[in-house]
Amino acid sequence: MSQTTRKIGAGPHLALIAVQLIFGTWGIPGKVVLSVMPVFGLSALRIAGAAIMLTIICRLRGGFARINKKDWWLLILCAMLGVVFNQWLFATGLKLTTVVNTVLISTTIPIFTLLIGALIGTERASLRRFIGIALAAAGVFCLISPARADLANGSRLGDLLILASAVMYGAYIAFSKRLVHSYGALTTTTWIFIVAIIPTAPIGVASTLHTSFANVHFSFWLATLYILLIPTVLAYYLNAWALSRVAPSTVAVYIYLQPLIAFALAPIMLGESLGLRAIMASLLIFAGVLIVTRRRSTKAPDQVEVLDSV
Repeated sequence: MSQTTRKIGAGPHLALIAVQLIFGTWGIPGKVVLSVMPVFGLSALRIAGAAIMLTIICRLRGGFARINKKDWWLLILCAMLGVVFNQWLFATGLKLTTVVNTVLISTTIPIFTLLIGALIGTERASLRRFIGIALAAAGVFCLISPARADLANGSRLGDLLILASAVMYGAYIAFSKRLVHSYGALTTTTWIFIVAIIPTAPIGVASTLHTSFANVHFSFWLATLYILLIPTVLAYYLNAWALSRVAPSTVAVYIYLQPLIAFALAPIMLGESLGLRAIMASLLIFAGVLIVTRRRSTKAPDQVEVLDSV
């Protein structure tokens, strides 16, 4: 263990384990809330709650920097990709498919980050990385089975929407490099959530106007409070805190704890089955992601913000 690692201590690693535990299980209370609340309503609640709490955290830590005029278009693009479209697609897909499929497909985010980064020139392409991308794509193909896809089948459509949300988030990470480098992880994340309120709040309010909450079970309110405070505010703060202390590549490794957590808990808590197809798909995706993200040297990694799919 290097001297730098010893100085960092176990704190960031414990925080990242907690983040993966939170994100790997939030789909379970998410299913409870989405059985009553519309997708756009839940997304608006999460985004507004996160923006308020992250702003308070920034203020308590001495305030956050203003965004330069030349960076606003990039900030808006990142807000739309990483929060607005990502959350709408993710929540809609979660409502239609299983938690196991949702978490498994979400592990392809680093793959899309590298692929899109190579296309826009922020990542270096190599044969090894493209082999890894091909393996991960084969895993997703195995899980979703496009050859048998039927858009009337909610689960297949849900899987495709989750895949689209992973693409959006991968693009967000690739495009947000410069913002994170200039303003820091916490400040960038806070501004992105503030911007995301503008399109999501009115749509979220409109979607819930005809929703009755009078006779909902207490578990709905408990699950809603949990989603607002834990997988939104706490997880984003812990992730940003860890990113300020360890390399982004280290954060990326922890993403792969999510399927293991979901595989262990979803069958128990939601009665979801884990079939041979999901196991084969997970092995292919894990192999591909490992090949792509594995570094051959000890050079300092690129300063990429790797936040989990919300």
